[in-house]
Amino acid sequence: DVQLVESGGGSVQSGRSLILSCKVTGGPKLTFCMGWFRQAPGKEREGVAQKTTSSGSTSYADSVKGRFTISHDNAKTTLYLQMNSLEPKDTGMYYCAADYGPCWHGRAYNYWGEGTQVTVS
Repeated sequence: DVQLVESGGGSVQSGRSLILSCKVTGGPKLTFCMGWFRQAPGKEREGVAQKTTSSGSTSYADSVKGRFTISHDNAKTTLYLQMNSLEPKDTGMYYCAADYGPCWHGRAYNYWGEGTQVTVS
């Protein structure tokens, strides 16, 4: 089965950068949709970015375009989220998610990590 474990969260000041990692184990990844989501206190979970492993196609929420970059290593065992120019509104629990097949807007994911907290002040 597919398992996901996030790391890299922390507390940073506005304008700084963080990189989140998500270790992915289990399951073939020839065509895999991998994504990052976040949830702020009192708010619904929102999609941040997603990437289709086979095509390299990516998409981002408007709120993070130009500041965040989603990527994965060649073996597709680790998913990253490079976050630059962080703002207090980026604060939240960040989750990675994955599932078989390509990404599309609004697709559901069956596999989720436990999350890593990002706090920007």
